[in-house]
Amino acid sequence: MTAALQASVQPSTSLTSGTRPADPSVDHTLDQLATGSSATLLAVRGEAGIRRRLLEMGLCPGMVVEVLRRAPLGDPIELRVRGYLLSVRADQARLITISPISIARIAGP
Repeated sequence: MTAALQASVQPSTSLTSGTRPADPSVDHTLDQLATGSSATLLAVRGEAGIRRRLLEMGLCPGMVVEVLRRAPLGDPIELRVRGYLLSVRADQARLITISPISIARIAGP
């Protein structure tokens, strides 16, 4: 078997499978969560006005959120949170720290 074929058969160590737990030593943000994935919100950062508005929209620590889809250029991101649909900008999603629950995949840097 050639080296390239062996490499393609080897299991991946990246977060591409929905069955692997997330690495707790790495901080993930909501903008990194792939479409179809779910996560628990850990913290909402940012300046006071933006942080307050995100919390008012239901993006509170402990809530479960699912990424439903993204606009063609990746911004905005449509989420399901607390039983309703919410769209947020990628820069706002970058302020929200998450713990992935079900991972379709974590988007690259």
